[in-house]
Parts: sequence; structure tokens; C-alpha cells
Amino acid sequence: MIVSTLPELAKLLEQRKIDFYFESPYPTYIVNQVHGAGTLLLRRWKSGMAEYRSLIATGKDSGINRLDQLRGKIIGFKDPESTSGYFLPKLFLQRNGFKLAQASAPGAQVGAAEIGYVFANGLDRLYEMIFAKQVAAVTISDDDFATLDDKKKSQLNILAQTELLPRHLVSVRKDLVAQEAERLAQLLQAMHEDGDGRRILQNADNTTKFDPLPGGEEAMRRRLLETFYAPAR
Repeated sequence: MIVSTLPELAKLLEQRKIDFYFESPYPTYIVNQVHGAGTLLLRRWKSGMAEYRSLIATGKDSGINRLDQLRGKIIGFKDPESTSGYFLPKLFLQRNGFKLAQASAPGAQVGAAEIGYVFANGLDRLYEMIFAKQVAAVTISDDDFATLDDKKKSQLNILAQTELLPRHLVSVRKDLVAQEAERLAQLLQAMHEDGDGRRILQNADNTTKFDPLPGGEEAMRRRLLETFYAPAR
């Protein structure tokens, strides 16, 4: 099943119409810990990566070399549901003392004490905005940055990077029988060990493999809580 919103996903888990799901860290945190509908099971490696982080980048010729120079300017986020392209860098900036406010457009006026932000709603549009100097900075994942050609990389200056998080996670509905969850975990973790399994993984959005949660379920749950829980923001 493909669902369009996180509340819908949580509801389907609670109704036992979905048994497990794949998501990036922030949506996983919302479904599992805010809605209380799921439990972490495994880490999913995507495109050969177990973990990733967000980068805050500006044009090399922009004259911006420090985060505090972004005050009074606009930053571009990827889209409203992106872990690496929105939630992670936004919380990083807030926890470093910056006030953010959504702007109506890339050229809108922004208060001198705050950083304005707009959504590109796509990676190509995000790159277009920074290279055309429509925004002062953008946020991208380190794996997206790695795919840029050398010329474009040379045109960007990395101002900051966030902490690492798992690239993707697997969760099960909270009331799934423990033996069924364990069997599912065994099957998923074995898939990369044979040719048929590797082909299936490759066709599933370039999955490399699944492995146990670093530190276990409790440690990962606490890691997500510490990263994303932000009262009064």
C-alpha cells in the first residue's frame, strides 16, 4: 500500500491493515512516537548508505561564510516532509539560536533577526534556486551532494552539517506478534545474501540491505526523540 499522509499511515497500522513500513527518520518518529502506532525493527541501507546527514550550503561567491550571515535572508528547503531537506536542518538551526519564519516567495522581505525559508518541492528546483542566487542557502543531504558533478560542487560552500541519522528505517505495527516480527526481521536481513534477493532489493528503491538497529530499538528510539522532539517550536 502507498499512503499519502503520516496520520493515514498511523491509522492503517492501528487498524492492522499495514503490518510494517519503510520511512526516513522524521516520519518514523512521528508515526511511532507521536501517534504511537509503530515500533522500530531494522535499519534499511539505501543506495549503499547506512546513515546520512544534512548539509547547509551557500554559493561560493555569495560572500556568506558563517551561519549568522543568513539572518535577514532566505534559505531553501527541499520539501515539507523531508528529514534531511527540512526537519533536520531546521531543528539544527533552531537549536543553535536562530529564529526561522516561512517566507511567501524567494524574493520576499525577511526580518533582520530571522532566517526566512521557502520550499523548493524538488531537488532540481532546489539546485536551480541556489545556482540562480534566488536564495542565500539550501539544505541537502550528503548523499545528494555526492551525486553532483565536480563543477557544481565547486560552486557550493558548506556552512554546517548536522549529526548523522539512519538513512531509512523499518517499523512494524505496535501490536504485531513478537515471533512474526522476528521472522520478518530474519527474512529482510537475509535478502542481500542471494541473487534473487539482491534483485528485489535493487528494484525496491535501490535498497542495499537491512541490518539490526545500532544499539537496539530502545537506543534508536531515544536517538530519534533527542533529535526531533522540540517543545514550544
